[in-house]
Amino acid sequence: MTINFSGKVAVITGAGNGLGRQYALLLASLGAKVVVNDLGAALDGMAANNSPAEKVAAEIRASGGEARANGDNVTDPEGAARMVRQAIDAFGRLDILVCNAGILRDRSLLKMSNDDFAQVMDVHMTGAYLCVKAAAPAMIEQGFGRIVLTTSPSGLFGNFGQSNYGAAKMALVGFANTLKLELGRKGVLVNCIAPSAITRMTESILDEEHAEALLPEYVAPMVAYLCSDACSCNGEIFAAGANHFAINRMVQGPGVTFSGGVPSIDDIAGRISEISTLEGALPYQSGVDHTARLMEEYRAANASGNGN
Repeated sequence: MTINFSGKVAVITGAGNGLGRQYALLLASLGAKVVVNDLGAALDGMAANNSPAEKVAAEIRASGGEARANGDNVTDPEGAARMVRQAIDAFGRLDILVCNAGILRDRSLLKMSNDDFAQVMDVHMTGAYLCVKAAAPAMIEQGFGRIVLTTSPSGLFGNFGQSNYGAAKMALVGFANTLKLELGRKGVLVNCIAPSAITRMTESILDEEHAEALLPEYVAPMVAYLCSDACSCNGEIFAAGANHFAINRMVQGPGVTFSGGVPSIDDIAGRISEISTLEGALPYQSGVDHTARLMEEYRAANASGNGN
C-alpha cells in the first residue's frame, strides 16, 4: 500500500520552522494541500511576523505543491476560525489539523512568574482547543478528519524548569482522551505525538551527536501516518524521535480493593507494594470503563470478604 494525501487538505500550526515545517513539507510532497500557520513569534511568543509561514508555503509551491500561508494567532478565537475558513475557501474542505504551535518560558517553579505559566498554557492548551473547535464542524460534516495534538516527553515524564510546559503538554493528553470519545464516533480521529527533536526550542541545549540523531525529519513520518486514511488509531500517544517510534499509554496497576469499611493508614502501608505494582496493568478506554472496573472489584471484594 502506498499512502498519499491526494485530495486532502491540512492545516498545520506552528509550521514555519522545525517540526511543523517538516510536517508541512512531507504532507505536501504526498499530495496534501496545506495551510501553513505560523505567527512568526520568538520562542517566548513575542515579536510576531508571518514571514516563516510565507517561506514554507513558497517552498511547497516551488516543489509543485499547493499551499497558503497564515499568520493568525492560535490563542485568538477569531484567528483560529480564520485559518479554518482560509483552508475551506482556498481548497474546498479540511481533513487534517496538526496542532504544533508552541512557546517556551523555562524557569524553575520558584522563579517562574504567573505570566510565564499562563502564556505557555495559553499557546499550547488553549490554542489547540480553539483550533480543534474551529476545525471539527467541517470534519464532522464530511464524516472524516484527522487531528494530531502535540504532547511531549516533558509532560509525560517531566523535565526540570518546565512545570508550565509540562503541565500544558499533559493537559493535551487529557483533551485528546475526551475528544476521542466525542469525535471518534463521527469519523474524526484524535491522537497525540510526543516528539523528541532538535528545534528552535531545543537547539541551545543539545550537543552535536544529539542534534544529528534528533532531526525533525525523524518525527514527521509518524505524524503523517496519524493524518492518513490508513490510520485507525484513536486517542493514542505515540513517541517519535531518533528514528524510534513507540506507543505510550496511561495504565493502572491491578491494585488492591479492601473490604469491611474504610481502610486505615496502616492497612495502606501494609499493602503498599501490592498497590504500587504495575504487573498486570491495564489501559482504560474512558473514565466510565475505569469506574466500571472499580465497581467490579468492589463487589467481588465485599462478596468474598477477603479484601482482595
